[in-house]
Amino acid sequence: MRPDEPNKPNKKLERNNVFAANKKDIKNGNNFARLVGLLTILLVCGSVAYFAHAYFSAMSSVQQAYRGTGKTSQLISQKKPISILILGVDQGIEGRHDRGNSDTMILATMNPQKKEATMTSIPRDLLADIKGDGKGEGRYYMFRVNSAYQIGGSKGATRTVRALVNTPVNYYMEVNMEALESMVEALGGVDVNVPFTFTYHTHFKKGKQHLNGKEALDYVRMRKEDPKGDYGRQMRQRQVINDIVRKGMSVNSITNYRKILKVFAKYVKTNLTFDDMLSIAMNYRSCTQDIKSGYIHGHNVWIGSAAMQVASTKELQRVSDLVRSSLGLKKERLRNQETRQNSLQQGLDWNDPEDFRNYVIYDKDSDTIPWDGN
Repeated sequence: MRPDEPNKPNKKLERNNVFAANKKDIKNGNNFARLVGLLTILLVCGSVAYFAHAYFSAMSSVQQAYRGTGKTSQLISQKKPISILILGVDQGIEGRHDRGNSDTMILATMNPQKKEATMTSIPRDLLADIKGDGKGEGRYYMFRVNSAYQIGGSKGATRTVRALVNTPVNYYMEVNMEALESMVEALGGVDVNVPFTFTYHTHFKKGKQHLNGKEALDYVRMRKEDPKGDYGRQMRQRQVINDIVRKGMSVNSITNYRKILKVFAKYVKTNLTFDDMLSIAMNYRSCTQDIKSGYIHGHNVWIGSAAMQVASTKELQRVSDLVRSSLGLKKERLRNQETRQNSLQQGLDWNDPEDFRNYVIYDKDSDTIPWDGN
């Protein structure tokens, strides 16, 4: 500083004076001010360390679950509508240890522009054109939709559902059913409205009820006592998932993030990247305000000695229109192997509640020759 400018402040020091001690306080030996300053610095550093640890713990957990290409999705970064196929798989439950079928199939959509989400359950016994793993598809052809996972894993299930309702399936999330119990525990339980009183390992009383992890698992697995059969179970599954999503997107769940991430790393496989999930949590939160849930209605059929369900062309078209509209896509007339099989049936009354016993699966390349399974 020049002698002729004794009072001109030093700009470099001025920019940093917020961190500097007051000269007067130092002269007066203000130890209290020093202590407050030290505690403030420790608090800031501790907060940074805490959230850094949370961030890298989350990244590590997602990387363990990740099964994709590693690229950040443009759809999610641009806040576009997305669809996710949720697969509840049954390894480890009731003594199963093979890949098994997908016990639960739910096609979910999230549209941040409309601030809405949809969840459509797909009946496990629904007749579908099984796409498998993309190799030798003719070997599989028409069978129960949940067998797509056993044949071709998440990729096969995704391809099958995409063709079934003529909609994009952008991502998948494969969840081992054992995860449900641990996830509910990590979130402090879920709240559901039990539709009727029943007992399945746990006693459930009609009305609002708070469930812990084990109770939630029992709640979603019961099927035989439900007057609506598998449709009733699907409804209960969506109830639990709705509350898991609501609590998982809540700021209050940060206190349990370690438990949640541990469950995620152990039981979940997905093609969503860590950045994808972070962006969904930040930018798709509004979708949880309006979640519309439903399912594909099927008609009971007997094909040979196999009990299945078949959805009418009208019903498949309804679901296709619903999902495409949620994704901001134009409606298209549904034309696939399922609608083709429906068009070839003779004398079926879709309003008849009795099981169809004359539903015939025709060969891929023939309108007259029934398929013999080869």
